[in-house]
Amino acid sequence: MMMKNITMSSQQCTVALIAILTFFGISSVDAQQLELRSPNKELKISVNLSDKIYYSIAYANEELLQANGISMVLKNEVLGINPKLISKKTNTVDEEFNPVVPLKYATVKDHYNSLTLKFKGKFSVEFRAFNDGFAYRFITNRSGEIEVINENFAIDFPSNYVLHLQQTSSFKTSYEQPYTHLESENFNSKDKMFTLPVLIDTKKQYKILMSEASLFDYPAMFLKGTQNNGLTAVFPKTPLEYEDQGDRSMNILKRANYIAKTSGKRSFPWRYFVISKHDTELLENTMTFKLSPPNKIKDPSWIKPGQVSWEWWNGASAYNVDFVSGFNEETYKYYIDFASEFGIPYIIMDEGWAKSTKDPYTPNPDIDLFELIAYGKERNVEIVLWLTWLTVEHNFELFKTFKDWGIAGIKIDFMDRSDQWMVNFYERVAKEAAKNELFVDFHGSFKPAGLERAYPNVLSYEGVLGMEQMGRAQPDNSTYLPFIRNAVGVMDYTPGAMVSMQPELYHSQRPNSAGVGTRAYQMALFVIFESGLQMLADSPSNYYRERECADFITQVPTTWDETRALEAKVGQYAIVAKRKGDQWFIGGMTNNKEKERVFEIDLDFLEGNQSYTMTSFQDGVNAQRQAMDYKKTESKVNHSSTITIKMVRNGGFAAVINKSK
Repeated sequence: MMMKNITMSSQQCTVALIAILTFFGISSVDAQQLELRSPNKELKISVNLSDKIYYSIAYANEELLQANGISMVLKNEVLGINPKLISKKTNTVDEEFNPVVPLKYATVKDHYNSLTLKFKGKFSVEFRAFNDGFAYRFITNRSGEIEVINENFAIDFPSNYVLHLQQTSSFKTSYEQPYTHLESENFNSKDKMFTLPVLIDTKKQYKILMSEASLFDYPAMFLKGTQNNGLTAVFPKTPLEYEDQGDRSMNILKRANYIAKTSGKRSFPWRYFVISKHDTELLENTMTFKLSPPNKIKDPSWIKPGQVSWEWWNGASAYNVDFVSGFNEETYKYYIDFASEFGIPYIIMDEGWAKSTKDPYTPNPDIDLFELIAYGKERNVEIVLWLTWLTVEHNFELFKTFKDWGIAGIKIDFMDRSDQWMVNFYERVAKEAAKNELFVDFHGSFKPAGLERAYPNVLSYEGVLGMEQMGRAQPDNSTYLPFIRNAVGVMDYTPGAMVSMQPELYHSQRPNSAGVGTRAYQMALFVIFESGLQMLADSPSNYYRERECADFITQVPTTWDETRALEAKVGQYAIVAKRKGDQWFIGGMTNNKEKERVFEIDLDFLEGNQSYTMTSFQDGVNAQRQAMDYKKTESKVNHSSTITIKMVRNGGFAAVINKSK
């Protein structure tokens, strides 16, 4: 009997091996199972290839998410169904970055292990495992354009979890809904969908923050519950025909049957999960930044984050002055004088500065804009102009005009959409603004998802139920923000109310605008909340009246060298310490649940063999009823000190620590 030499391809060998394993009772899933672990080995990602691509997540051998299927539906095929693996590549990255706008840290450490699976059909899926989370993305390698009909993203929970999320009845949303708190087993496919980010409480030791990064030329992801203890993704379709609807919206007349028409050779957005054993870790994460493209601005040295005095929330009101206040030149000079005196680099001229919201070139006749620009420059204060996004879209040459005028930046409002067209609008704005050395603050926006790293002139996004909503901005909702919305990127909450009220007593109307929560709570928000452009929302008249509070607020930096979360419980309280140079700040906030909370905080983050002076603002003895009540104290502290922080309901704590001379 003669034997012939048989040559088999690697693919044929794989098929043969699977057949042999199946004969012995080992399924193809077992044969095509891959594993990826985080650098510290605690986090394990199991990838199974069978009828789909599935992944499961376990932390310290405890399963958190199980057998979640992923695929991408193109016009004529589905990537990820019956996947045929061609090759796999592993890699380890351990490097550091220095952000142009350092919101948490002057240096961000990026350490992960990766697994890239290349499949037949000219696509790959890349997985990354960090010590604090996991991410994956699709990558295609095709010529020309492709139409993405849908991206299948599904989560199956192994048990009943609690989800903290923002629900919306429509893809047209400004991401300003309050958080709702739902049990995953009670989800119904007919319930409202919800936006990212979402915080998942496993009811064990772990919480999972879910969002997306590197969002370019693609729609934002929304989610819906299933009836099987899980979630599934939904996306807005791409607009094809539209018409103006007033000065700040478009009426979509026709949509495509696809969610994106895009380059066939590209990486798609990251889907990521920050996994925390302790709630403090959520406040310290930098996952969106790590997963987003690096700075594309050749010389970003002109980008100057900072605070900004804002007239809209308080109705451009002033009192104890000798002029009639309002949206007029004298009032804006008053705001500039205030900003100059307190070292605030910017003022915003919001809706009302222009004669028409549709015309960005003709100021209100009560305002000599060029006189104000010159007046501000003499006092080291620059001007930011507000515009509707539709006016920007119809007048893209305004970026060069504003640069020629001497404007520092623009606040663009009312996008209220996150389909592919609108996501691209954000990028076009960022590029054109950068070309003309203008920074951008997006209001009526979606959440940060990577554009702000690629174009660090994007200093902030709203996309939050912030204080401009007055009585809706309750501490019971806002205490979730450090763990969810602000945990994925910059957030323009617009703090700074000098009229403070407890929620059961709240009443506010311009010009007497007020915030919910105590005075110390308001002051602490400047330390806790992260934004490259941080608003001072109240009237200069109120800040002059509350001088020692204003002195503290206006010395709080908007960028930081170091961030440490000291105490935190999702939706209950957060206490953080942040350093800029040799100076430390502490901010604490709490909700309405308990009459008083008391914390013992070690100051071991201070340098040894060095004495410090701490100036603190804490809730006064009557703050539970009269929220304006606070107490200012000064004390000597050092590396070995322990301080007691008391916060009443809806209260706060704010402090600055300086080296003693």
